Amino acid sequence: MPNPTACIIMAKQPQVGRTKTRLCPPLTLQEAADLSECLLLDTIALVGQLPGLDLALAITPPSSHAYFTLVTPPNTRLLPVDGENIGACLVQALGALLDLGYRNALAINADGPSLPAEYIHQAVDLLDHQDLVLGPGEDGGFYLVGMKRLHTGVFADIAWSTARVFTQTLQRCQALGLSVALTPPWYDIDTSVELKRLNKDLRELPADRLTNTRRFLAGFSLDQRQK
Repeated sequence: MPNPTACIIMAKQPQVGRTKTRLCPPLTLQEAADLSECLLLDTIALVGQLPGLDLALAITPPSSHAYFTLVTPPNTRLLPVDGENIGACLVQALGALLDLGYRNALAINADGPSLPAEYIHQAVDLLDHQDLVLGPGEDGGFYLVGMKRLHTGVFADIAWSTARVFTQTLQRCQALGLSVALTPPWYDIDTSVELKRLNKDLRELPADRLTNTRRFLAGFSLDQRQK
């Protein structure tokens, strides 16, 4: 029997010239792809060590199955998704988990591994009393969404990849009469400002957190790159 809750990471295979290009500069295109992989691996490590959760990945493109098999722990659920936007991919991913019999299904970004683990646990607890839980992103999106039943209308008519995503999603929930709880805001890594913040935050986190990202960032000075 699976655990009551599954947490699925929305993951894209890193590709040079197509992944994290907003980080160039200060990074090169190759470094941006390498960092993306480090963030992904550290997000997998974050979720994988949480008790009471089953780890899953929604993988894009579907042809990247072999890559994700190599970088994930054994028995990780790999669910290929292919949609016109992140909303369509979330519907596929969350729906697949709920169809597998999980009581709760959470989805999180793959590029914010400094997320406090307690925020994920809090999301699970909140779902006991709410229809949905959302984790607002500091960029206007959301880093987490959780459901116990699939509500496809939540993701309809959203201006994806804009600063209006969270507000519009919350409005959709309200229009559908769904109760919503929020976890604290958090950030992911899309720009040099956020990368510099992450580099600073790493000094406050335990040394066993974000080991791949630490190793990557140890190779050069962001301050010098950004002058």
